[in-house]
Amino acid sequence: MSLPAIALPGQLLGASSTYDPGPGTHLHASNIYASLPGRPTASTSSHNPSSKSSKPPPKQTLTITRLPSTSATADFGPVSERISNTNALPRVGDVVLGRVTRCMTRQVNIGILIVMGAGGKQEEGMVCANEIQGVVRREDVRATEKEKVVTGEGFRVGDLVRAVVISLGDQSNYYLTTAKNELGVIMAKSEYGNTMYPVSWKEFKDPVTGETETRKVAKPL
Repeated sequence: MSLPAIALPGQLLGASSTYDPGPGTHLHASNIYASLPGRPTASTSSHNPSSKSSKPPPKQTLTITRLPSTSATADFGPVSERISNTNALPRVGDVVLGRVTRCMTRQVNIGILIVMGAGGKQEEGMVCANEIQGVVRREDVRATEKEKVVTGEGFRVGDLVRAVVISLGDQSNYYLTTAKNELGVIMAKSEYGNTMYPVSWKEFKDPVTGETETRKVAKPL
């Protein structure tokens, strides 16, 4: 598979049989995924083995390079050079990317940063000139065992979330859902400030400390 021009956190980049993981990526289940948004590149070691060597050529190393921060997504890096900056208004069915701004017992407040459209395609995305307020209610966090959901275990302030608009809501908030496998937290930082990577549907891992934290993890695309 060819590398995308711009990668989003959690996006599949290639198999570990083809590439080695480098800075900005992580290895999970024999595949390499983006850990942060930016431009993916594949590079080969500068060491040139002897032409007589029978060893197979070394695998290329995948690296994610952050783009210059110019938008409201500066903490996690901009998502795409092709995403337009506009006063986009979400519609029902649109995929959105946003940042958790507040966690309460019955809901999670999301500042919507990017409207990806109904298909969730990166090239169709629009950066919001100003954050648009959205809410994920406890019953909309996941599809099963809704009564057992603890919002503080699925989200933390600062998490980057992929969600879908299910209602225009009230005058101040759009209603969002993360009740699908591909929806939820796509990027999170640990309590120590390190960017984590997903290890299961409900956990992220800090690559520095090795500690895990619970989240409602979005399945990598």
